Amino acid sequence: MSKLLEIKNLKTCFYTQWGTVKAVNSISYSLEKGEVLSIVGESGSGKSVSMLSLLGLIPQPPGKIEDGQVFYKGEDLLSLSKERLRQIRGPEIAMIFQDTMTSLNPVYTIGFQIKESLKIHLKMNEKQAEERAVELLDLVGVPSSRARLRDYPHQFSGGMRQRAMIAIALSCNPSLLIADEATTALDVTIQAQIVRLVLELKEKIGMSVIWITHDLGVSARIAERVIVMYAGYIVEDSPVKPFYNKPLHPYSEGLLRSIPRMDKDPDTKLISIPGQPPDLTIDYKGCPFYVRCPYRIDRCLHEMPELQVVEEERKAACWCIDRTVGEGCAN
Repeated sequence: MSKLLEIKNLKTCFYTQWGTVKAVNSISYSLEKGEVLSIVGESGSGKSVSMLSLLGLIPQPPGKIEDGQVFYKGEDLLSLSKERLRQIRGPEIAMIFQDTMTSLNPVYTIGFQIKESLKIHLKMNEKQAEERAVELLDLVGVPSSRARLRDYPHQFSGGMRQRAMIAIALSCNPSLLIADEATTALDVTIQAQIVRLVLELKEKIGMSVIWITHDLGVSARIAERVIVMYAGYIVEDSPVKPFYNKPLHPYSEGLLRSIPRMDKDPDTKLISIPGQPPDLTIDYKGCPFYVRCPYRIDRCLHEMPELQVVEEERKAACWCIDRTVGEGCAN
């Protein structure tokens, strides 16, 4: 496969009255054409900010992209003009945002919001845009699609609003779909439907997907590869199956130990990660997970580990890999 997206040393900060928040700390990874990548981690780990950065959606001020390059089909998105970036954002790279009630405009109908993108980017007339909007709602499983074009967001259920958001995102047949917590606040049956829908659409139009989530159960169902973020850093990058069988980083292990599993004894206690997420205004000389890590050594306090190849197609940023390998929650 060939690279669709390549992120190199992306660094984003927010300058606030409480100090400089280092939200994304020089992260690098790539995405292949047709690949489904999941980015996981606790709230505040930098998942969403990294995606908003590459799309040019960071509010400036207080935010600022301090460094890095984001190559999409050979073009560095961070160096493009606003006009060129608008030509890519939507038609080429689409994003489903976390909160559908605030992402959809409450004073415009669902039909208007779908057709707007079609008219702007694909230069369709009203009739063409309406027919395409009906097709899109049918595609994402919204019943009585033509009639529902006239409905407003508050007239849709949470699951149906999410489907409408997906329809808007897919309206221009993007090469890359970014889904930011697309199943948050939905019940498990609706979650399963949305995941199945995205995978089906991925196969139909051949798009790549970046799925941002804190739900490792959803990540296991949808992704081929997992990136784990902590305190703005990538601490692990791995194909899905070996990640769930044998996590390399202590933080990944902690995440997996804290979720229920069907293949475990029902009386098995879930183990939470002790402590609190780090203060992102602090400059850490060593590993930011040091205080919470059960395997920590002195070197972890004074020297930041780099993300490096540990096994075939697997990377981790940890000085204690030998202590962690084989000690994951699946063993």
